[in-house]
Amino acid sequence: MAPWALLSPGVLVRTGHTVLTWGITLVLFLHDTALRQWEEQGELLLPLTFLLLVLASLLLYLAVSLMDPGYVNVQPQPQEEVKEEQTAMVPQAIPLRHCRHCLVLPLRARHCRDCRRCVRRFDHHCPWMENCVGERNHPLFVAYLALQLVVLLWGLYLAWSGLHFSQPWGLWLRSSGLLFATFLLLSLFSLAASLLLASHLYLVASNTTTWEFISSHRIAYLRQRPSNPFDRGLTRNLTHFFCGWPSGSWETLWAEGEDEEEEGRSQAV
Repeated sequence: MAPWALLSPGVLVRTGHTVLTWGITLVLFLHDTALRQWEEQGELLLPLTFLLLVLASLLLYLAVSLMDPGYVNVQPQPQEEVKEEQTAMVPQAIPLRHCRHCLVLPLRARHCRDCRRCVRRFDHHCPWMENCVGERNHPLFVAYLALQLVVLLWGLYLAWSGLHFSQPWGLWLRSSGLLFATFLLLSLFSLAASLLLASHLYLVASNTTTWEFISSHRIAYLRQRPSNPFDRGLTRNLTHFFCGWPSGSWETLWAEGEDEEEEGRSQAV
């Protein structure tokens, strides 16, 4: 590995997240918070649980950040075979989508400029992860947000438990200034995590993505449709997202939606 690879954005972001996570945890242990009081009283169950949750959230962050989000595999083929292979990927009623970098672009996929790859069921590129959120890591991303929010809210309570405002201002600032800054930082992160988790749960429940929700007017397979063609109902959406069942390509779901619409129009006539 080249030395300058250690200064890549991905390494810097993940290192910063790790240092910040354990730095905040250390601040909560060193100050007179409920965490430290439990430790001094010999009640180790809650401190150990908190540490395990912090570790689990960090490992989940690294897993989502480092895993393949669902890159579209590009395998060079002889020129005369490309058209036949591309046509077989999508029903004839659906126009083929092309990417100038990755040849055929599957339905719901998008080319990420940061990753320089096409990602299946592209949601967004997360700068805090330095990775795309797509078909393979989106469920883990939602799980990470939920676990991280639990850790942040617990940390927020612990930081508040150590803030005592009975001291003179100057003395209080010297003794609790760092803890107060940690409290403000945890408040900001908790708000961001809450909004992100709520928005992604809404998107998952309706079987859509951040990219599709924001740019539906610019996406060819959505802009001419009055509703979301991938919405199969709350239960099926959640089951498919978190459990991968029932399986099936997005092209198949689209074709089914087209058939249902055609049947409805025929009955109306």
